Amino acid sequence: MSHDTATGIPAQAGTEPAPHGLGVSLPLAEARAKTEGTFPYAADLWAEGLLWAAVLRSPHAHARVVSIDTGQAARMPGVHAIVTHEDVPGEKLHGRYGADRPVFASEVVRHHGEPLAAVAADHPDTARMAAAAIMVEYEVLPAQTDPEEAFTAEPLHPDGNVVRHIPLRHGDQEATGETVVEGVYRIGRQDPAPVGAEAGLAVPRPDGGVELYAASTDPHADRDRAAAVYGLDPERVKVVVTGVPGATADREDPGFLLPLGLLAMRTGCPVKLAATREESFLGHAHRHPTLLRYRHHADAEGKLVRVEAQILMDCGAYTDSSRESLAAAVAFACGPYVVPHATIDGWAVRTNNPPAGHVRGEGALQVCAAYEAQMDKLAKKLGLEPAEVRARNVLATGDVLPTGQTVTCPAPVAELLQAVQDFPLPALPKDTPEEEWLLPGGPEGAGEPGAVRRGVGYGLGMVHMLGAEGADEVSTATVRVQDGRATVICAAVETGQGFTTLARQIVQETLGIEEVAVAPVDTDQPPAGPSCHGRHTWVSAGAVERAAKMVRTQLLQPLAHQFGMSTELLQITDGKITSYDGVLSTTVTEAMDGKELWATAQCRPHPTEPLDGAGQGDAFVGLVFCAVRAVVDVDVEMGSVRVVELAVAQDVGRVLNPAQLAARIEAGLTQGLGAALTENLRAPQGVLRHPDLTGYALPTALDTPDIRVVRLVEERDVVAPFGAKAASAVPVVTAPAAVASAVRAASGRPVNRLPIRPQAAVAQS
Repeated sequence: MSHDTATGIPAQAGTEPAPHGLGVSLPLAEARAKTEGTFPYAADLWAEGLLWAAVLRSPHAHARVVSIDTGQAARMPGVHAIVTHEDVPGEKLHGRYGADRPVFASEVVRHHGEPLAAVAADHPDTARMAAAAIMVEYEVLPAQTDPEEAFTAEPLHPDGNVVRHIPLRHGDQEATGETVVEGVYRIGRQDPAPVGAEAGLAVPRPDGGVELYAASTDPHADRDRAAAVYGLDPERVKVVVTGVPGATADREDPGFLLPLGLLAMRTGCPVKLAATREESFLGHAHRHPTLLRYRHHADAEGKLVRVEAQILMDCGAYTDSSRESLAAAVAFACGPYVVPHATIDGWAVRTNNPPAGHVRGEGALQVCAAYEAQMDKLAKKLGLEPAEVRARNVLATGDVLPTGQTVTCPAPVAELLQAVQDFPLPALPKDTPEEEWLLPGGPEGAGEPGAVRRGVGYGLGMVHMLGAEGADEVSTATVRVQDGRATVICAAVETGQGFTTLARQIVQETLGIEEVAVAPVDTDQPPAGPSCHGRHTWVSAGAVERAAKMVRTQLLQPLAHQFGMSTELLQITDGKITSYDGVLSTTVTEAMDGKELWATAQCRPHPTEPLDGAGQGDAFVGLVFCAVRAVVDVDVEMGSVRVVELAVAQDVGRVLNPAQLAARIEAGLTQGLGAALTENLRAPQGVLRHPDLTGYALPTALDTPDIRVVRLVEERDVVAPFGAKAASAVPVVTAPAAVASAVRAASGRPVNRLPIRPQAAVAQS
């Protein structure tokens, strides 16, 4: 399929696009409501008799809790309830991937912002003042913030400081190459920075249970976690998903969601909490800060022989998704390159830094920045072009990963690299007046044009789809058709990835019914799993397709029987049912004849296995690849950087919604741009500095360069429903490495840290 080189949207040769179905840019169902401001987000919720909640959080990164006195706060007018660790009726600990995190700190606080108590009052200001009035006596302890020192430091947690160690051994451990390059790299703490801060509402139920209304991205897991904390059967806790105002990670902070239910059950009233931006920064997980040491061995021609690496990930105080993030980092430590021999050691350790967890491309982004820097060093040492040394080593279908897993899915890495190489470079500004130049440093950049150098860099990245290491990936969906209208019931949360639009397209194409609705999500529906790793494009959309095909069979069987033919000889197009020979022609509405048809189906991909003691195993269901070429202008005297253009070629399997796909890729590149240049949540001595959107520099529209989707390779993955692959994580992973490579080319400096500091872009004299 051909694509427009500027947008990546498939060309329609000589025909108008179909009004619906797969392959069409069907607009988002909720687009109008969102643009008009009528879309219901969690912060908009209301209930009769509503109380407001506030959470008391630790001002220290590490301290012993000597005492907690709630008396003064409880006597304040308007305060209805205060809960601490003593008021948790069920499990005192919780966690996304292992319970190691207190609902409320009791004896010790392990990170800045850890919850100690929660208040319900009749006004949000009253709740905040009451929380501030709770008297906590602390014995401040030294904060362990250096992950390297955490190995030998006193344990910060009963489970110790080392969360996981993966020693990957592949091939000959004594192999060496003629050319060796080494490097040490540091990746900073990136925040998911959701557009809307966390908010939620808890409503007590007559049976003693509770309903939680929140922007959950995994409602069934949140329900089970909450039920365990509340000491209730899961059937007595219901999670209702409200509109999600952006999600580039595990969207919700359980530390704020869990107290809501406790307060609602204690007061018998609905309780709402709308977090401030500071509370949002303090509560939810961030990208793992990572220290990486690399040594690459290559032969005289630039072919990789062996990669040695040490990867140290800072988990913060609790585990969260660190075990899974470390597995991705270790498995992809060599990148999309053929490496016969590898020695990789990865550790994830606890510190008193803010908690880290799932953020797009976790693990893969950190190692991509490091191995691509190594490829630049190797090219320089061998006197080769950076793109050439990459081309000599790229992975292809049938090659083997350092984990021992054979790449069975399409892996068109060479094609992707060639596509961005061949795309024309943007014009130099030399023929335009100097006052019209977009200098690094902004529209009024203080630098001189004579100090600006242009650099071109490359990045090749990869991520995995779905869960890994034996995760049971399954989703259930129901399709119901009545009165010419179809409804999809599936607990897959729409976080911006476009699942609801895709579900409509699947049913439209399969059943020929134009009017399709997707039901709101709650935990009364069967589980669909979390909204990450492209899961819903695979397992949830696969379940919708299977259910729709079952309904299709129910619809066509009576007609096929009547005319003495099989259902395979009938087709549905634009709401009409016709036979191969033209004998039968009717509409879907006429064939339904007022009946209600429905079917429920599951989709479960092939199983995976945990990595063994040598880091070996078939741990991943599928892989996605991407190539990015970055063009930057660098003021080599001031160190300011302007990204001129990002050209991307991506392995997408199949284009299901062209406009939506292009938007996902562009958004991913922009998030990666933030990791490369501006986003670094600083926490000296474990205390977050400037936890707001003034101190935390997100890239804006003015920072976004020209983005060119130059190639979408549609080589379908035969084991995936529709053959499509995940879209948004791999450009996030690849863009920072490409930008760093381009700055390296412009300044001549090694650039071994993200985000890139100005001093790292100043040319050496």
